[in-house]
Amino acid sequence: MSNHLFDAIRNAAVDRGATFIVAPDGRVWSYGDMVDFSGRLASRLIELGVKPGDRVAVQVEKSPEALMLYLACVRAGAVYLPLNTAYTLAELDYFVGDAEPRLVVVTPGAAEGVRPVAAKYKAIVETLDENGGGSLIAGLTDGAGFADVPRGPDDLAAILYTSGTTGRSKGAMLTHDNLLSNAATLRDYWRFSASDRLIHALPIFHTHGLFVASNVILLSGASMYFLPKFDAGEALRLMTSATCMMGVPTFYVRLVQHDGLTREATAGMRLFISGSAPLLAETHRLFEEKTGHAILERYGMTETNMNTSNPYDGDRVAGTVGFPLPGVSVRVTEPDTGKLLGTDATGMIEVKGPNVFKGYWRMPEKTMAEFRTDGFFITGDLGKIDDRGYVHIVGRGKDLVISGGYNIYPKEVETEIDQLPGVVESAVIGVPHPDFGEGVTAIVVRKTGDAIDERAVLDGLKDRLARYKQPKRVIFIEDLPRNTMGKVQKNVLRDTYANLYADGGAGRIATSG
Repeated sequence: MSNHLFDAIRNAAVDRGATFIVAPDGRVWSYGDMVDFSGRLASRLIELGVKPGDRVAVQVEKSPEALMLYLACVRAGAVYLPLNTAYTLAELDYFVGDAEPRLVVVTPGAAEGVRPVAAKYKAIVETLDENGGGSLIAGLTDGAGFADVPRGPDDLAAILYTSGTTGRSKGAMLTHDNLLSNAATLRDYWRFSASDRLIHALPIFHTHGLFVASNVILLSGASMYFLPKFDAGEALRLMTSATCMMGVPTFYVRLVQHDGLTREATAGMRLFISGSAPLLAETHRLFEEKTGHAILERYGMTETNMNTSNPYDGDRVAGTVGFPLPGVSVRVTEPDTGKLLGTDATGMIEVKGPNVFKGYWRMPEKTMAEFRTDGFFITGDLGKIDDRGYVHIVGRGKDLVISGGYNIYPKEVETEIDQLPGVVESAVIGVPHPDFGEGVTAIVVRKTGDAIDERAVLDGLKDRLARYKQPKRVIFIEDLPRNTMGKVQKNVLRDTYANLYADGGAGRIATSG
């Protein structure tokens, strides 16, 4: 038996001398370097006692060597477990205790604090820094001609923990074929080839930067500028030789605010992709106005990789996430009954395909509850499919507001608020209300220097939304709280404003933010 995922990567790298990574310091990694170095690292993992099926937890800064560690885990038959670099020691304790990795790799500065945590669960600790140094690399031997550990399509390649906005994070188990099938589909759908050069400024502890961006490049034999973080000026400089970019909405917001974003600056680019969070229609419009490029939005999640995409050819419709990818089935159902809904009806999005994960790590009951008997995964996302077949995401099921017995979909209210003069963006949440159960509450970011107030927002919505959908209160803040991937953290907003309607605050309208 072969190593299902890495064999495909190796076969795609037909030219060992071709460039794979260009690092910020000017170092260039060829495909031959990738194969050789990841083999040496895989050999090192086995020397450290990592056996097939063992978990390797990794909380390090982005570097080419960190990406090679992912590939080394695949080749050694281990299960790669990337962790957000922002997680605290207490959070790390949970992940290590839950996943029980054989090895934990952290930055040198974190090692002292992590060792007692790892020791509790009989894990060993090695280090890797952002420059490719550390004890893990220092212990490398030649490892020439490493023989990959055989792994089949259904063997685990990775566990990615969900962001845990409600309750404890769950470990999504992703197989070799989950990753390979999705990357191959995206490569073909987005027309990647060996001549492409990607601007990669995403973190690599998340599906987007690790599996979508990196795996698609690997399966294309293409190359990438591997940046530690996003900088609009640097991205624009690289566009003179790059062909594509994958980013989160924040990247595109920063670009449209940059004077250097012009048709000339982006003339050599063929594709801009956005995901991980909804892209504002206004950002989509401004970007196309300045560059002539329509950003391609797609939809995925930790448990499924990518499910849908706007078309490469054809209308990339702002506010939608396009069509189901080849081989992926998408349907919309009544959340409670699972009954199939028709065109334009809002309900629960369910997906099925080779991209859908194997289940939640050590949570068989939770896994069973999230799958229908016919194999469809219940995503937790609310949405609809329009008469052209485009999928629209309305929000998370847990973000649904039930006020006075009515279901209110935040996205509908946010769309109306975002169109008002003086508004940058908004987030609509439900918080406890003595009369209505939940009060529809709008959290709004104003344009700099604009004086729009609560009354102006409410007046602007009066003839646009049914009365029960209109916010009871409008709160103005400087910025919406977001996670690393740019998603608005509505759970944080709900906690912050949990007592808004207590003590007689239910009907009070403020005239200034």
